[in-house]
Parts: sequence; structure tokens; C-alpha cells
Amino acid sequence: MVFDGIIISFIIGFLRKGNLKALAQLKLKWGWIFPLLLVVELAVFTLQNKIPLLGQLSGSIYIVVYILGLLFLFMNRKNPGFMLILIGVFLNFMVMVLNGGRMPVSVEAASVLDPIYIKILKTSLYAKHTMLTSSTHLGLLGDIIPITKPYPRTQIISIGDIVMNIGIFLFIQYLMVRHPLAQKGSAPSVSMKGGETR
Repeated sequence: MVFDGIIISFIIGFLRKGNLKALAQLKLKWGWIFPLLLVVELAVFTLQNKIPLLGQLSGSIYIVVYILGLLFLFMNRKNPGFMLILIGVFLNFMVMVLNGGRMPVSVEAASVLDPIYIKILKTSLYAKHTMLTSSTHLGLLGDIIPITKPYPRTQIISIGDIVMNIGIFLFIQYLMVRHPLAQKGSAPSVSMKGGETR
């Protein structure tokens, strides 16, 4: 859902006659850590069913990834929309911590997906998800909201995902439309070190 939110935000930004000038000068503290966390999460997702020890540790690894992601967001909280992104990620993090490092997924909500998805949830590890049951803690914050037609991609999301995507939307709209560079300036090279957006 995060990637959907980013793409939709850019499309709306262009429809509002925005541009990417400010994006080219974007500076985020700890900017290097975000792509690193994506690589780690992808590696765990790919290998956790092939390497038993990794499968056992995967819940803890996801928690560490989220903690580092929250630190990254907190350090950049002065950017427009980042506090909402932080809150959304924290809501997802909280329910995962209380459920062994995995995001609970409602089987009822997942009925809109391919049946193979529920089968995988029942028989093996799938990404950072687990089935929502009567023993799940804070199930309300799990993936319980189905999204289907007319939306082009059927999926299930959480309350945290919604809050996070609102923050992403506000941040991208600021960069593309309201940022001083987007309105009149020119953009030097891309940088992901030091400071915050100005």
C-alpha cells in the first residue's frame, strides 16, 4: 500500500502542476538507512522459509527494522507529513510487537485475495504476516480493511497504513507544489545526507 500511496501522490502532484525540483535537493538525516532496511526486509522475506534459523529469527528482525525506521522518521519529523508517517508506522509496529513481530491479517478480509494467500498463511511464513485469531493482541490495528474493485489492486491494509499514506501524500504534495524550489527555484544534485528539507 505504501508504494500505491507514493505513486498516487506523485500523480496528483503532477495534476496540480507540481514538479520534482525540490525532490532533487531533498536532504534527510540517516537517508542511507531507508534503502538498507528495504534490502534487509526483502532478504528475510525471500529466505525465511528456506533457512529455518532465519525463519525463527524473522519476527525479531522485523521488529529491529521497524525500530530503525521509526528512528529515521523521528529524526526527520520536522518535514511536512512525517509526524503522520511516524504515527502510522508506530501503529503497525505496536501491533507487530505484541504479536511476535508479525502483522495480524484478518482471514475474513483476506477472502478478497487469491485463496493461495490464506493457504500460505496457514502452512508457512509469508512476509511479515500472520493470521489474526482470538488470541491476537490489538487485532483492530492489524490488516483488517479490504480494498477491492474499482481500486485496481486488491489488497488488505491496516489503520496504520492509512495514516502513513496520508502523511506520505502531504509530504509529496509539499515537495511538488508548496516547496519554494517547486515554485520558482532550480535544483542541484540529489543528496540523502545531513539536514532536513528547507
